[in-house]
Amino acid sequence: MGKEVNIDKVIRQHLEMEQFFSGFSLKSTAGTPEPQQQKEDDMTAAQKAAELEKIAAEVNKCRECDLGSTRTNAVPGEGNPNARIMFVGEGPGADEDAQGRPFVGRAGQLLDKIIAACGLKRSDVYIGNILKCRPPGNRDPRADEIINCLPYLQRQIEIISPEIIVALGAHAARTLLNTTKPIGQLRGQFLDYYTGIDKPPTKLMATYHPAYLLRNYSPDNRRKVWEDMQKVLTELGLPIPERQTG
Repeated sequence: MGKEVNIDKVIRQHLEMEQFFSGFSLKSTAGTPEPQQQKEDDMTAAQKAAELEKIAAEVNKCRECDLGSTRTNAVPGEGNPNARIMFVGEGPGADEDAQGRPFVGRAGQLLDKIIAACGLKRSDVYIGNILKCRPPGNRDPRADEIINCLPYLQRQIEIISPEIIVALGAHAARTLLNTTKPIGQLRGQFLDYYTGIDKPPTKLMATYHPAYLLRNYSPDNRRKVWEDMQKVLTELGLPIPERQTG
């Protein structure tokens, strides 16, 4: 008989980990750029939004692979077209497939807490995935599915032109960086993501996927993700929230 699992302990650990990313407050910092401060670029927010809508329409019609016939809804991505931070995950799960929105299940709720812990709102960032459709049973993406779907994400990145991409989990990080290194070797440092040969790289920070945190609760894993996000905030010149103890 297998080792008995203490359900109460598992639930408590998950709650502690989720609560860790709540209860942060920003210290007043004169001259600190606001999260919504617009970047100077070639496209206006309205133009970017229009282009992203075109991509979303293409994604919703896409039948390039079998996932187009097994999905309930495509999940193109959503968020601020002028986002300074773009979060990229692996692919939609059951909740995302049902709603057509990225990161809306338990992992998405934890991602919202991580974003809030950074002093930001979901509407300040852009959230997308490598795959725009859910693989049946949440299996790993196949190579042909990634090849067919990745151009949509690449176009979104070019339009949004984020200052930093946060790759959530090993699959997203490996795909964007074209590497086979494990997430433990990739996280915690800024790496370069190239949108084109003649274009400057975008900084990429790989970190653990929220779903991984939910499955593998530990103070150490939780701390590593927060350290990764602190580096992102520092790179953007944004204040690092301090934890409220009251």
